[in-house]
Amino acid sequence: MNRLYRLLACMGIALLLIGGTASASPTLREGSHGHDVLVLQRALQNAGYQIKSIDGNFGKETERAVAAFQRDNKIKITGVVNNATWRALRNAPAKRPWGIDVPRPAPKKIPLAPNGTPILPANKVQDLIKTAKTYMGTPYVFGGASPKGFDCSGYLQYVFQKQGITIPRTADEQYKLGLRTKSTKELVPGDLVFFETYEKGASHCGIYLGKGEFIHASTSKGVRIDELSNDYWQPRFLGGKHIVK
Repeated sequence: MNRLYRLLACMGIALLLIGGTASASPTLREGSHGHDVLVLQRALQNAGYQIKSIDGNFGKETERAVAAFQRDNKIKITGVVNNATWRALRNAPAKRPWGIDVPRPAPKKIPLAPNGTPILPANKVQDLIKTAKTYMGTPYVFGGASPKGFDCSGYLQYVFQKQGITIPRTADEQYKLGLRTKSTKELVPGDLVFFETYEKGASHCGIYLGKGEFIHASTSKGVRIDELSNDYWQPRFLGGKHIVK
């Protein structure tokens, strides 16, 4: 990935300024569980800290990894994930399992697709969807933006790049693309769908396939197809963006 990005909010009290908007970061500690903890564990693992059980449960192992990360980043060592810890995780360099830094390529200066307007030609929709499905089963990697592993927005950026369209790297920036749809009935295949999961605002995204289905890089099972009516996704649906022209 080029950069780790907007991270996880809903539960915390402290405000974190990210990308020009204020959002609350979740405070996690031993005993916490759920999606936020799962993403935390993957972020720590990606940063080179030993986490054997990526299970969404904040136990002693996760607490030790958090404390080690805080120590290494000169954050007050509490074992509790607070605003400062999330901020440091956003900028933590990706490492291999044995702790060697992975060189980050210099970002390419390619013009981004414009915001607030359709960007995907109708004649490219099927090719886009075909490309997206090519990577079914690719594992989720926190900060991943290649076929070795994707996170949600890295996956979208990669798939669109294959069609010669450069979109932003993060879900919140991708949410600025296209035109807001009033309901799911207005979505067409190729449009984008966004969810408010671990953070207020757009924090998860996917590509709409039609018939109520979308394809995305899920935290737990990698690239897969889910239904918007799913018990998990439906209450977290933030909105669709019409990008097909």
